[in-house]
Amino acid sequence: MLKAFVLGCSVATFATGMASAQDWTKSKWGPNDEIGAANYMTPELVVKAAGLIKTGKTYALGIPVDSKTPAYPPRTFKITIVQPGQAGSPGLGPTKTTYNDDIIDGWVGIGSQLDGLGHIGVEHVYYNGNKLADFADPTGLKKLGVEKVPPMVARGVLLDMAAYYNTDVVKEGTAFNVKEIEEVAKKQNVEIRQGDVVIFHTGWLSLIGKDDKRYSAGEPGLGVEGAKYLTGKGVVAVGADNWAVEAIPFESKNVFEVHQILIPMNGTYILENMDTAELAKDKAYEFMFVLGQARFRGGVQSMINPIAIR
Repeated sequence: MLKAFVLGCSVATFATGMASAQDWTKSKWGPNDEIGAANYMTPELVVKAAGLIKTGKTYALGIPVDSKTPAYPPRTFKITIVQPGQAGSPGLGPTKTTYNDDIIDGWVGIGSQLDGLGHIGVEHVYYNGNKLADFADPTGLKKLGVEKVPPMVARGVLLDMAAYYNTDVVKEGTAFNVKEIEEVAKKQNVEIRQGDVVIFHTGWLSLIGKDDKRYSAGEPGLGVEGAKYLTGKGVVAVGADNWAVEAIPFESKNVFEVHQILIPMNGTYILENMDTAELAKDKAYEFMFVLGQARFRGGVQSMINPIAIR
């Protein structure tokens, strides 16, 4: 969700666990790859994901968005409804056809969203070694645009962290690392596999409209070691019911390090502000995850409404 930050640190600082500072700039899928962990998705895995459908119940994971939806500053959003060319007219043609159109004035990174691979970098270097000066343009990214992301159809796994901590809303700053992830997965009798989409339920989204200040000030979420663990598993995307997926306040002085581990270093997508409440209520820990994002050419992010089917 967050704009790429220019950090006063070297690339090597954030290459923890890598063989060398430059390893992460070279994708395992080759120098021309622009879709990262989406490469893990295969027709065979899609067929297996479809096999998870037992009841036919569907869940909308996107939230409604309006001008009051809290967002990372300075992001704003508004919608304007117009009736173009119809003022003073009973309508178009003999049938008097009338219509409404809408104009959106706002940032894409609001509400439920997909963070593309051109979103976050390390000292102006992005996924697969792409340098800002070579691919970022005010009119749209020349590489790594969200239009390149293929349809995301996968096995979805929900990790109910609120149940794990026995609370409705997990406390801000709580980091989910290897211990927590493995214990929740074991408790729910689910296994995290290559090609999965993993989503955390924390209850944080329930603060919107009730305590927007707290919602925006921090959040529970994925920790640094947890991010390395999930990327090591080969997941396609990581999501949560909050605005940045990772734990804030951060575990260290490093700023949005989890974002960096996921996106530029591993090509793993981030799904923010996922509405997980119904999935958690139904204890739907495995499901078919389907996402076809708006394909803004050269876009960094996309507003989304993924569907879970079980």
